[in-house]
Amino acid sequence: MKEILANELTFYIVDVFAEYKYEGNQLAVVISEDILSDTMMQKIAKEMNYSETTFITSIENYDVRIFTPTTELSFAGHPILGTAYILKKFFIKEKVKTISLNVKLGSIAVLFKYKGDIINEVWMEHKSPTFHGFFAPEFLAEVLGIKDEDIDTRFNIQEVSTGVPTIIVPLKTLDAVKRAKINTEPYERLIQNIEAKTILIFCPETYNKNNDLNVRFFADYYGVPEDPATGSAAGCLAAYLVRHEYFGKPSIDIKVEQGYEIGRNSLLLLRADKKENKFYIMVGGNVYLIAKGSLL
Repeated sequence: MKEILANELTFYIVDVFAEYKYEGNQLAVVISEDILSDTMMQKIAKEMNYSETTFITSIENYDVRIFTPTTELSFAGHPILGTAYILKKFFIKEKVKTISLNVKLGSIAVLFKYKGDIINEVWMEHKSPTFHGFFAPEFLAEVLGIKDEDIDTRFNIQEVSTGVPTIIVPLKTLDAVKRAKINTEPYERLIQNIEAKTILIFCPETYNKNNDLNVRFFADYYGVPEDPATGSAAGCLAAYLVRHEYFGKPSIDIKVEQGYEIGRNSLLLLRADKKENKFYIMVGGNVYLIAKGSLL
C-alpha cells in the first residue's frame, strides 16, 4: 500500500453543504497514509488552493489532518464531513451509522443518514461551546462597513467557540447582509487582542423561502475573504441561537443558507438544544463526489 502511495497519491474532490452538485464548499481529500511530511502536506494544500485540504493519515484509525493553503487547523467543519463521506464511501464496507474522526482538536463524531443504501446526509457533533466577550454594535458596524441601525441590537454581538472561535453578529435584513464587507483597519484592531479571527453575520430574511437564516462568513485573517459554507462557524451559530433563544426557545432545528452572494449556494442543517446549561449541537448537510484523481 505505502509503496504505491509513495509514487501516486489518490485524492478526491467533494462539494460539502451543497444544495446541488457543483455548489457548496469544495474540499480535496488526500489518502496520504502517514507518508507525507508536514511540509509536503502544506505544499499540496497550497496547490489545491481550496479553503481546506484534508489528509487521511490512517484509514484504519480514521486519523485526519486539515490544512489551508497557509496553515494547519486543529478543527474545521466541512473538511470533517467531507472526509468522513470519503471514508464511508470508499473504505468502510458495512452500513455504519457513526464513525469518529481523530483530528488535532480531538475525536469528532460523524453520523450518516441513508436513503436505502445511499448516504443522504452527513452530520457532525460539535464540542460543548464556550462563550466569551461582547462587542459594541457601533464598532462592528465600522468593521463590516454597514450602518449602526443594520445590527439587531435585541441580541448581543458575542465571541463563541465550539472549536474555532467566531464573532457572531445578528443583522436585521438581507440587504444589510449583502452590503457587508470587511474594512481592513478596524478589522485588524478588532482581532488584535482576542482569539477569534473570523466573523459570521446572519439575518432572518432569506433568498430561499424554505430556509430559516441567511449567513455570510469572513475569515480574512486566514486568507479566506468569504467562505461559501462553514461547519465550524455553524456550530458556533447554533450555540449562540439557543443560548440567546433567538427563535424564542432554547432549541433549534433549522435550515441555514450561505454562499449565495458568491454563487456557491450552500445549505447547512442545524439542530441544537440547551438543557440545564448543557448544549447538544449537530451540524449536517449533503456531500457530493465531484472527482477522483492522482497526485504524482
